[in-house]
This record gives sequence, structure tokens and C-alpha cells, in this order.
Amino acid sequence: MNGAILLAIGIIIYGVSYWLYGRLMERMFGVDYQRATPAVTKNDGVDYVPARPMVLFGHHFASIAGAGPIVGPVMAAHFGWAAVALWVVFGCVLVGAVHDFAALFLSVRHQSRSIGYVIESLMGYWGRILFLTFCWFTLILVTAVFAGIVAKTFIAQPAVATASLLFIMLALVFGFLVYKRGLNLTKASLIFVPLMFGCVYAGTQFPLDLCAWLGCTEAAALKIWLVVLLAYCYAASVLPVWLLLQPRDYLNSYLLYVMMALGIVGVFVAAPSIRMDAFVGLSVAHPATGATELLFPMLFVTVACGACSGFHALVASGTTSKQLASERHIRPVAFGAMLVEGLLALVAIIAVAWMSSADYAAAVKISSPVDLFSNGLANFAESFGVPHRLGVVFIALALAAFLMTTLDTATRLARFTWQELFLPRALAVEAEEVCCELSGFRKVAANRFVATFAVVAVTGALIIGGGSQSIWPIFASCNQLLAALTLLGTTLWLLKSHKSAILITIPMLFMLITSGTATTMLFKKNLTDWMHKGFAAGGVLAITAGSLMLMSVILLIFGAKRLKDLFIKNEGEVI
Repeated sequence: MNGAILLAIGIIIYGVSYWLYGRLMERMFGVDYQRATPAVTKNDGVDYVPARPMVLFGHHFASIAGAGPIVGPVMAAHFGWAAVALWVVFGCVLVGAVHDFAALFLSVRHQSRSIGYVIESLMGYWGRILFLTFCWFTLILVTAVFAGIVAKTFIAQPAVATASLLFIMLALVFGFLVYKRGLNLTKASLIFVPLMFGCVYAGTQFPLDLCAWLGCTEAAALKIWLVVLLAYCYAASVLPVWLLLQPRDYLNSYLLYVMMALGIVGVFVAAPSIRMDAFVGLSVAHPATGATELLFPMLFVTVACGACSGFHALVASGTTSKQLASERHIRPVAFGAMLVEGLLALVAIIAVAWMSSADYAAAVKISSPVDLFSNGLANFAESFGVPHRLGVVFIALALAAFLMTTLDTATRLARFTWQELFLPRALAVEAEEVCCELSGFRKVAANRFVATFAVVAVTGALIIGGGSQSIWPIFASCNQLLAALTLLGTTLWLLKSHKSAILITIPMLFMLITSGTATTMLFKKNLTDWMHKGFAAGGVLAITAGSLMLMSVILLIFGAKRLKDLFIKNEGEVI
């Protein structure tokens, strides 16, 4: 197989799916192009701000992409390139894009409230509390782990630190000029996009190396960067969305577009032969650890964001839905962005599939997935004249920018989730709107400044204590479970609305079985380690996996009870 042929097949499938399957989703859910969205009717200039479709696509894509669709496929490559490619292509279309479309649509139809609110309308107050707790835990994990990755990247690549800080300042100016001074978006883009790439160059010329500047150790520099990043997360969460979040994500999206263009053009020009094994078997030894892994469910869980991610539902219902100017934009922003992410995941597997399985096994022991991806893409780009070193540096900068984007988005979403946890039963409005009406502890907890502080404080404690590193293996399963629960809520809503649910129910069942099996396996393994080797060997992961399993089972019971009620009321015939 040739990498160019594989990529061409993927592009064709994604393109046809966008026009045909995406339109089918619109008809099934009942998208109304003329219906006013909450971003328009509830415009408050802080969280609810209607955005142009290209700006919103940039924010959404930058928020959901990050390093997930790169790291997952590269880490799963030991199962075989064909196994990964098939799940990336068909899983993205039939599960991931459908999941993202459903999450954004449901949020918009519920006044741009979170998926947690939708869950309450279907499963009751305690269903909402359990689901939001699950979400908050996931977001804290994302924030803690990504903050650590970004801080380490700043130390290893000081040029990335310079460029990232310059990006933030550039975004603030961009947002002020576009939203407060009426600068045309096209003109602003023509000015600021080149300036953004100028920041990349400035980073290579003036790297912000704290160890050299302050004469400190890497450990000290890491702590300084973590404090700076957590302070940035706090500011990004409480500032109006138009001032930092929207413009930064919009500008950063051009970095990813260029990076993807380098990869796609490089694949077509270099036309690399795929030397990696297509399938390795149902049971595979991990090349780095030597541990035996089963193709099912570990392939699907490891690929994660490249095919489906529960985190996307939190982005769609947390920030994207509050900026959607028209339901017409749901398909391109949600369904379309997931397909583009799938395309990036396909490029990622090609970036390592040109190596033989033996070479890949040797490389993965000494290099990170991001390094393998960067070198693979740089090799392809070198075929049409881009110097290899320049390609590696640019790709690393682009990935760091998106790690930052996911970091600040996750913090804001965790703030939303925390606020919703303290809302009373059946409250018909958002936390921001009723904060002044709440009393006592609820009023304090629902304040966005207090909520953000709670997120940053717990995140900092996880990083300092090293908890995020020990819990990280559970993240992939947790993420997929979240997607399954979102699809469960969507199924119930469709049945309640007398709509066909079959195209949602099948992906929901598959994700429940896959993620549930993976979480159970992880729980058993770490419980055994805990019992035989002590708490430090597996106690944290065992407790975490067990808690997630318990919450998921209770939510499934709530969902099954609601499903039974729907059938009793003769509403089940729409299946």
C-alpha cells in the first residue's frame, strides 16, 4: 500500500460523508436554519457571543484537536496500520462526527446549556450530578496533564515558549480590534495571520530559556512555567470569550491548517510506501512495555480522539454552542471539524507507517509520539524543498499552540461544570444568570471567579503531587465512556421527541461495550497490583477506575429506567 493512495481514499470517504451523512443527520435531528440560536437571543458579551462560522470553526477545531488525534493513532500503530486506519476513517464518520453533531445540536436546543443539563431533563437531578462529576473529573485530568506537557515542552523547546506568549498578546489585540473597534475580519486576518507566523520566527530567534536566563535548574523552571500556565488558565477562564478564547483559537487554527497542508502535500509528493504490518493479531505485545494488549478493546480506546472523544461534547456544549450564530453552522462546525480531525489522525498513522514494524518498535522506546509524528511529516515535507530541521521545529510549535488551546478551553469548561454542580433541581437557567439569585454557599460556589479558582487549585495539586501522571492511563477509557453516555442521552432525547434513534443507538452501544470493557480490565489489573504490591503500585488507578465504573453503571440504570418509561408511554415505536 502507498501512503498517498490511503490518504486519497480517506479524503474521498470524508468528503462524501460530509455531504450525504451530514445532511442525513440534519434531517434526522430537525435542524432549522431560520431558528434563532441562544448566542443571538442571550448575547451577553461574555460567554454568549455569536461568532462568524469560520471563527467558530477555528475555535472548535483548535479546542477539540490538540495532540489527541496525533498521539492516539501513533501509540496504537503497533496493532497494525490497517487496523488503525479503518477505525480512524469509519469510526470518525459513524461514531465521532455523529457524536459531535448530536452534542452541539442538543446543547443549542436546550438554550446552549451543557450536556449535563440535557441529562437532567432526561434522567433527573441525580443523573445530572453524577454526569457532571464524571465530566469535571475528566476535565481536571485534561488540564493537569496538558499543563505538565506544555511546561515540559517550553523547557525542551524554548522557542515554543516565546511564540506561545506572543500568540496570547497578539490574540488580545486581535479580539479588541475586531469586536470593539469593528475591524473587518478579512482585513484583520490579512494583518494578524502573517504576524502570527512572524511570532513563530521570533521564537526561533529569541528562545525564552528560563534555565539560561535565570540560571536555575530544569526542575525550578518547570515549577515557574506551571505557575505561569495556571495563572493563564485562570485569566482565560474568566475573561470574555471574545477577548482571548475566540481570537486565539481562530489564529491558532491557521497553524494547524498549514501543518496539515505540509503533511498532506508531503504525503502526495513523497508517496511513501507503507512498510508497517497491516494487522498484527488479536493479541499484541506493546513495543515499549512488553505488556500484552488485546486488539479489542485497546485499539479503539488508544486511538481515542482520532475517531471519537467525549471531550468534544463538553467543548460543543460548553463554549461552541454559546457562539453558534445559526443552526446552519452545526454541520460544518461539529460534523465537519470531526472529519478534519479524522483526516489529521490518518496523516498521523501514515507518518509512522512508512517505517517497518521492527523500526517502529525500536523508535517508540526512545521517542515520544509527537516526536515520531514531527519527524515523519518533516521527512515528507522535505520531498518538496522544506528543510527537515525547519519542518520539525514548525510542527513542534504548531502542536504546542494547540496544547495551549486545549488547556485553556478545558479550564473554562471545568468552570462551567463546577458552576452547574451547585445549581438547584430543575433550574431553568445557567449558573452565570442566577448566581446573583442564589444564596449562601451556592451563591459563592457558582461565582465564576471562585469556580475557576477551584479548578486551578485542584489542577495544581494534581501536578505537584504527581497524581495526574499516575491517573493518566485511565483517561482514554474515561474519555470514551463520556462519549458513550452522551450518545445515551441523545438516544433518549430522540425517542422522547418521536424521532428515529437507530443511527445513534448503535454507536452508543458499541462505545459502551468498548470503553466499559477497557475500564473493567484496567480496574482488575490495578486492583491485583494493589493487593500484591501495595497501594503505590495500583491503588490510585484501581479506585479511579472503580469510581468511574460505578458512576457509569448508575447512569445506565437511570437511562434504562427512562427508556422503559418511554416505551410504557407508547413512545418507543419511533425506533
